Formats: sequence, structure tokens, C-alpha cells
Amino acid sequence: MQVKEAMHAGVESVEPDTPVTTIAKKMYDLDIGAVPVCKNGRLVGMITDRDITCRAVAKGADLSKLKAGDVMTKDVVYCRDTEDLQDAIHIMENKQIRRLPAIDKEERMVGMLSLGDVSHAASQQIAGEVIKAVSGHHA
Repeated sequence: MQVKEAMHAGVESVEPDTPVTTIAKKMYDLDIGAVPVCKNGRLVGMITDRDITCRAVAKGADLSKLKAGDVMTKDVVYCRDTEDLQDAIHIMENKQIRRLPAIDKEERMVGMLSLGDVSHAASQQIAGEVIKAVSGHHA
């Protein structure tokens, strides 16, 4: 099975100059914890609810002045939508990633592979293994 058969397609993204407050509202409205940051459709970062909390709120930053580019994680790990799902699962396990952005052959953001997607697409044993590996640092 390829990643594109298991992932969530049509992911919401933001530009690097999007206000953090706008992103937080989007996360709340869509009930999501991570938003890809794209510039001209190309993945340049990822901003999570944890990024906002740890890189902005905990540091007492003025949220009204912060943009996605100020708090996003750069050097995002991603996969190709045509990759074998098993290869993407190994990336998630090795990097302890809960959400893996997927790009197409033009390097455009096309979807997101989550632990939930893996649990629905893979065997129960494989899903259990990836969840254990990704959550290992929390034990």
C-alpha cells in the first residue's frame, strides 16, 4: 500500500507570515494539533500546538506579533505520497513522529499521515509497534 492510500489528503496549510493567533484558531476550529507551513505550495515547516505553547506562550512572547515562521519547526521530516506505507512507518518510528507530511513528485504538500491513519491501514501488530516506538520517549 502506498502512503497516498492511507493519508489524509487535502491538508490545511498556512504561509510563514500567518499570525500565530490565526493558526491557533484554525487548530481549534478544525480540532487539529499540527499545521504544515508552506510557501508557494512547498513545505517549509510545521507548527504544532506544542510549538505555540513552548516557543511562544511559555516564553511570554507577544502572541499578537508572532508569525508562523517565528515558532515553526524547520527541517521537517516528510515522505512521498508514492512511498510504500511500510517505509513511512519506519520514518515515523525512527524519528518518533506522530504526523508525517506527504509531498508529491512536484514537492507540493498533498497530505498528512497520522498515527490514526496507520492504525486504520496497517495490521494491528504494526500499528501497535509504531505507536509504541513513537510514544517511547514519553514512557
